[in-house]
Amino acid sequence: MESAERLDVNHQLGLSDLPYVIQWNDAACTRCGRCTSICPVQAIEPGVYERRVVESTGSTPLPTTVRKVGSCIKQVVDINRRCIGCATCRQVCPNDAIVPVFNPRNKFAWHMNQGGEPYKRGGRRNETGASVLDQLKFTRISMLTDPALDAGRHEFRVRTYLGRNLPPEKLPLKVDGGLLLPEGMPFIPPVREIFPIRIGGMSVGALSPHMWEGLAMGIAYLNEVENIPVVMCTGEGGMPPRLLKSPFLKYFILQIASGYFGWDEIVHAIPDMQCDPAGIEIKYGQGAKPGDGGLLMASKVLKHIAKIRGVPEFVDLASPPTHQTKYSIEEAVAKMVTAMSMAWNFRVPVYPKISGTRTALAVLNNLARNPFAAALGIDGEDGGTGAAYNVSLDKMGHPIASNLRECYLNLVKIGAQNELPLFAAGGVGKQGNLAANAAALIMLGASGVDCGKYIMQAAAGCLGDEHNRCNICNTGKCPKGITTQDPRIFRRLDPDMVAQRVVDVFVAADKELKKIFAPMGRSTELPIGMSDGLSVSDAAVAKRLEINYAC
Repeated sequence: MESAERLDVNHQLGLSDLPYVIQWNDAACTRCGRCTSICPVQAIEPGVYERRVVESTGSTPLPTTVRKVGSCIKQVVDINRRCIGCATCRQVCPNDAIVPVFNPRNKFAWHMNQGGEPYKRGGRRNETGASVLDQLKFTRISMLTDPALDAGRHEFRVRTYLGRNLPPEKLPLKVDGGLLLPEGMPFIPPVREIFPIRIGGMSVGALSPHMWEGLAMGIAYLNEVENIPVVMCTGEGGMPPRLLKSPFLKYFILQIASGYFGWDEIVHAIPDMQCDPAGIEIKYGQGAKPGDGGLLMASKVLKHIAKIRGVPEFVDLASPPTHQTKYSIEEAVAKMVTAMSMAWNFRVPVYPKISGTRTALAVLNNLARNPFAAALGIDGEDGGTGAAYNVSLDKMGHPIASNLRECYLNLVKIGAQNELPLFAAGGVGKQGNLAANAAALIMLGASGVDCGKYIMQAAAGCLGDEHNRCNICNTGKCPKGITTQDPRIFRRLDPDMVAQRVVDVFVAADKELKKIFAPMGRSTELPIGMSDGLSVSDAAVAKRLEINYAC
């Protein structure tokens, strides 16, 4: 029995093997129990210690040895209940008596794949260096200090278009009495004027009800009050039925993916819709896990999510990596774009979203010839907040800057750069520079950008970072209540505060974009593809992106 116990201890991990180690101050702790009750992964628990103490008491204080028993906070040495470093315990501690500390010498990478199952996590890849987007500088600046170019005093239109933009010679219109009239019965592609920064696809299911409600309220306020036409993609999984039949549907892009989750509700609601959605996004790939389908883990498929998606409760919802009825990406795009366009009688822009890969050009070239395709969304490697295998997050994918630049220059070669819009995503605002990253991608050729993780961090205070801190979005245990379906947790999140922060983010981004574009003399249209205004101090990056090298 003794040898068996020694063998068990020998196979245990030590605290020094874990990614975060709890530092607890015995003297400051009041034993209130708040930290142990709020820990989302139960990495700490109440414990008892026995300690040998030497005392000298009485009239003749001779040293005596006594053993004392006390209470403590004990960290669990279990890889499945490891501390994730979210520091929620520190937030609730009245005396700042506890704090998790990152352990740079941890051995988590060797022990994370338990039971032969590859490790899945939420959040982004574990990189700490500055991204290419954050290295780019705007170096084309007016030599004059002209009030007309001052972003604070000039009227700007920071807008872009979602939809195919036909050149004048292809417009099936004639001028009659000063009015533009269609000639015969031609097909005119539907186009929406939107803000160039969109909220990317985060589904009802991936996000908590309070988080999704806060985002929806913020989007409605931006459009209705601030006159900033921001749109939001629903992600795969459908929408709450009330929103589908509300006048606010026009601010949402409905996403359909290979699992078709939630599409029964959407199709049945079409006759009762008060307005058309802003667009339809057909998701073929995600930047965080190119080649894989989407995954909503069973722990997040509660009753209300199961009802919206039309599936049983508590089952893993894995979308196939490709549409199971299609034989190739070219055929898939052609069939799905046509089918979705027909569903809304060709009134709604329909476009595919793909992972950033070396094969993106093949999709683009086929898409350019499809008259019904409204745009192309490209999701770079830094995208994604849902469940993905760690190896996909860290070792697969294509950076968005070079992939977008390749696609845009290809459109230039075939003369379609002003016709088919490109929307870029993946790592936008990774270091907090949302407007600057968006402006850089626009000048590299994007008509607009998507952001997701930035919104979670800015609007709801997401605790995740690039040191694998927190990053349990996929488990339904989010300590902030952002990515959980557990009502005991998501009630911590105030949807009104989320909505307020969403408005703050986009109003500030609007001003920052004006500040960047003003010295370039671009106030009525976006500088899409205006790469001569960009410079970088890395010669290799400059050569790859075909922009200026400055040092």
